[in-house]
Amino acid sequence: MKFRTVAIWLLLVAAAGGGVYWLISHTKQPRQHHAGGRSMQRDRNHAVVVRAAEVITQDIPVFLDGLGTVQGFYTVTVQPMVSGPLLEVRFTEGQDVHRGDILAQINPRTYQATLDQYIAKKAQDEANLANAKLDLKRYEQLGRNNYTSAQTLATQRATVAQNEALVKQDQALIDGARTNLEWTTIRAPIDGRTGLRQVDVGNLISSSSTNGLVVITQIEPIAVIFTLPQQILPRLIRAIQHENGKPLSVIALPQGNATGGERPDDPDVLDTGTLTVLNNQVDSTTGTVKLKAVFPNKNHLLWPGGFVNARLLVETLHGAITVPPLAIQHGPDSAFVWIVNKDKTVSRRTVTTGQENQNAVVIRDGVHPGETVVLDGASRLTDGATVSIATDQPPGQTHPPQKTHPHGNRPHG
Repeated sequence: MKFRTVAIWLLLVAAAGGGVYWLISHTKQPRQHHAGGRSMQRDRNHAVVVRAAEVITQDIPVFLDGLGTVQGFYTVTVQPMVSGPLLEVRFTEGQDVHRGDILAQINPRTYQATLDQYIAKKAQDEANLANAKLDLKRYEQLGRNNYTSAQTLATQRATVAQNEALVKQDQALIDGARTNLEWTTIRAPIDGRTGLRQVDVGNLISSSSTNGLVVITQIEPIAVIFTLPQQILPRLIRAIQHENGKPLSVIALPQGNATGGERPDDPDVLDTGTLTVLNNQVDSTTGTVKLKAVFPNKNHLLWPGGFVNARLLVETLHGAITVPPLAIQHGPDSAFVWIVNKDKTVSRRTVTTGQENQNAVVIRDGVHPGETVVLDGASRLTDGATVSIATDQPPGQTHPPQKTHPHGNRPHG
């Protein structure tokens, strides 16, 4: 009986073991299959997702940048030429006026009276002259018949000459008085815009006053005076000589904007003008040289006294090989880019950079047009790594093969 009990227990243990073995053998394969799936997924996810752009060729402008001050092309303080009570002001502050427009009127009565006095004096002297000439004619007839002395004849001739001189003097006084009378009407000496009125109607205005009546500033065209370091003079002079007399182009940007003007429709550009003057000496205290540019200023965006960033175009690099600035990486010894190969692996490529603006960097050596460079995700890359190029390129990280407007470039290195 005891033997049978032991045998039964052994059979039960064997059956249980077989069941466990069957269970393990039937569940192991799916787990292995599941683990293999995860391994395959890891292989697929091993590719680094990056953003990329094509290496292209385009025209890149080269600019020299300087801080400038806007100045009126002409600035005139309207100073009265005669003194007197101000009867009338015919302009409004901030008005655009033209040369010859009447600005104000000084009381002309005293000047008119002086003119009338000189005119009367001339008439008197002309009458005396006419009488002296008649006497001279009679004396000459008497002298031919020896009825008068030579002394009398000479005296009469001197009297005629004296009266002629008086008439000329009277005419000069009349001209001066008429000029003073005309000056009682104050006119605009130039085209421009008036500033704040300095004298009100009823006040006595004088030719010796320091403030004058008003300041007129010509703002169309307008000038910008800016400075550049003396080190750029050789490059600038060569650029001027290269143009064979054609003035270099200058763009004006708001103060603090040193990279604008790269597109024809860039709203940051205040105006485009030309270089007119390179000063004939360097300021030894600052080591800079002054330049003057003239702008049409049709929209009146440039205002006298304001500060602007002046960008002087000295050269255009035609057909330059370029990449977006995000593509440039910096190592301990040199700059480099990550090149995306045809098999979706990447290679590190050392490059030599040149001019740079906010949209493109010129590559002098290291890449070729048509190659693809990595823009984003470079920190996770190693030589030979597999990459996957993202299709959702965000704005500002694409590099379309289009021409760049000749504005907005700064020297590199």
